[in-house]
Amino acid sequence: MRICKSKMSGMPKPPCPKFISLEDGEFTTKSTSNGFKFRLVSYNILAQVYVKSSYFPHSPSSCLKWKARSQAILMEFKNLSADFLCIQELDEYNSFYKSNMESLGYSSLYIQRTGQKRDGCGIFYRSSSAELILMEEIHYNDLVNGIDYENVPTEIESNNTLDVDRREEASGKDSTKANSHGDQGDPNDPCVRLKRDCVGLLMAFKLRDPSNHLIVVANTHIYWDPNWADVKLAQVKYLRRRVSQFKEIVSNKFCSTPSVIIAGDFNSTPGDEVYQYLVSANSDSEAPAIQLCSLYATNGGEPPFTNCTPDFTGTLDYIFLSDPGYLKPVSLLEVPGPQSADIIGGLPNHYHPSDHLPIGADFVVLGSSNSLIIPELQDVEDRLSKFEIGEQMKVQNN
Repeated sequence: MRICKSKMSGMPKPPCPKFISLEDGEFTTKSTSNGFKFRLVSYNILAQVYVKSSYFPHSPSSCLKWKARSQAILMEFKNLSADFLCIQELDEYNSFYKSNMESLGYSSLYIQRTGQKRDGCGIFYRSSSAELILMEEIHYNDLVNGIDYENVPTEIESNNTLDVDRREEASGKDSTKANSHGDQGDPNDPCVRLKRDCVGLLMAFKLRDPSNHLIVVANTHIYWDPNWADVKLAQVKYLRRRVSQFKEIVSNKFCSTPSVIIAGDFNSTPGDEVYQYLVSANSDSEAPAIQLCSLYATNGGEPPFTNCTPDFTGTLDYIFLSDPGYLKPVSLLEVPGPQSADIIGGLPNHYHPSDHLPIGADFVVLGSSNSLIIPELQDVEDRLSKFEIGEQMKVQNN
């Protein structure tokens, strides 16, 4: 792990990220592979609104201050050199990140959580690498509108039915966020229970490569509480359904089947029902089938952890792929192990500005299901082609 020192202050900067080739185990950069290549990273950056010394007593107070953290996060974004950044717990978007990322060549979209929450999800993308062609927002509070009160599922009726003993510890910031759920009404009321103010983004892009391949990028942050696995499961079922529908819309509108990448903080460990549902072969009967696989799990295994505090250390962040036939992951972002010097003592620290670690990969486009065709233009091209053939035949006959 390379640690970069600041010449001005002597304070350590975040470790320089390493992407390890899946073919030969060597370090790689974006320019080392044939074919159109792009990099996608997912990162929960820890919203400043949740940064208090009482939540992170193990962290040096100097690294919790906004001035230091904002610059450290911006430097990490720059060092990651991603074409797509899926960011969770994003706040200070309009006041800081939007303009600073624009100066680095990124366009972006942001969705803030509903209610009184001040953070949200954002996707930053390089306009030189991709063109945004379609987007939708996901508000998980919309689940409330679909409640059948005469046939409420058991897992929504009670908060003691699923996973009540899993991941009992939660970081101080998450425990404080909930405020024992008492500020939002009776947690046994399905309407109250499902209204967690969580959000996500769906964005479709046309890659700037010769094949004009389309990709759908989804970014989300699932509810945190380990004892409310029923709510998390409801959210990922809704996510999977929305992604399936969005993929169909993109396919029909642009006459090309997109690859799908779903990234985010799912607040669930690999053994949880939420994770198992996402990677299972079964999908909801009312939605078009979409099969998912975990990027890291299918390429050596999930990281030992992506969230690291004294109260809890485990894997919560994932990148899922669907129909990866036209995309080939060629390298993975290295995640530090438990013995890494920059991790000891818990996060955040001077090396890592968040309590989460970024994950990501480089992908190579192998082809496209179809060239991007706009029907009206194709009709014009067909008629021109027939006209040219006719003219050539006239010349030959003469």
